[in-house]
Amino acid sequence: MAATLGEGVQRRNAIGNSVRNTGSDESALPPYTDLLWPTLQAVIEIGGSGVIEEIDAAVIARVGLSEEAQAVLHGDGPGTEIEYRIAWSRTYLKGMGLLSNTRRGVWSVTDSGRAVRESEIKPMQVAYTAEKRRRRLVRNSSQGAQVVPLAAAPEDPELWREPVLGAVADLPAEGFERLVTAVLRSAGFTTLTVPAPGGRVDADTQVEGTGILRVSLLSFSVFFRFVRGQEHAGADVVREFRAAMVGRGEKGLLVSTGSFTDDARAEAHRHGAPPIDLVDGEGLCDLLKEHGLGVRTTVRTVEDVALVPAFFAELSGR
Repeated sequence: MAATLGEGVQRRNAIGNSVRNTGSDESALPPYTDLLWPTLQAVIEIGGSGVIEEIDAAVIARVGLSEEAQAVLHGDGPGTEIEYRIAWSRTYLKGMGLLSNTRRGVWSVTDSGRAVRESEIKPMQVAYTAEKRRRRLVRNSSQGAQVVPLAAAPEDPELWREPVLGAVADLPAEGFERLVTAVLRSAGFTTLTVPAPGGRVDADTQVEGTGILRVSLLSFSVFFRFVRGQEHAGADVVREFRAAMVGRGEKGLLVSTGSFTDDARAEAHRHGAPPIDLVDGEGLCDLLKEHGLGVRTTVRTVEDVALVPAFFAELSGR
């Protein structure tokens, strides 16, 4: 254990020195993979659980970031780059089973998190990333999508969804409702009726209501429900939603920040029952990206440069 603690001190010093020596350049900040262990230890250090602000402050203190480094904004702000990267770390630690956030905005260390060693973090992160990629490839393949694995890519191009879902999970009840309203209005809803969150016992975990969706010359009444905090929604969730939908809309829209099981998807389109459209966490992220709600997309131009042998052959008189 002493050796492990020594390695941690050396890493913190290396990270801090790197940032201090290069000023406020974003590239000098530690990547989220180097923040996994400091983040886990920070949560343990503050008593085993804490809110985001406490955890961020503890991580920054552990890695010894300068004020200049802490001030680097993520994009145009208002959040900072280090806060963004720590959010990635928290989300990955949760996926690896080392942290949990069963209560809104409160993150806690698990038994596995207390027992894990620093040397085990990297293999766990690699295994978790590989499993996420495998599941996505299987899902896309089953849907008939043409998929090209990016085996040589240093980062998973879909990682952006993780911190976005983390930000959604950390919203207060009122903020979650405002997000739902913004998504629906951006998607084409012209009228929305949402009960006040103060009168709902489940206000922290779900938002439901009715609205009118206009598509070209047609309009439909829709009963919708947005649910967060549930990792895997099964057929029972869909059946309960359908029962609540009776008399409240011609169509149903059920959105979850988690995923839906195959049974849930089959139940949503069961023959003879009113069909229900399901949108999982990845689909919700895609909606936020499409409408620019809390997600900024930067298009980069990539040059493909290749040799043209015929040109040089001509110069040589061949």
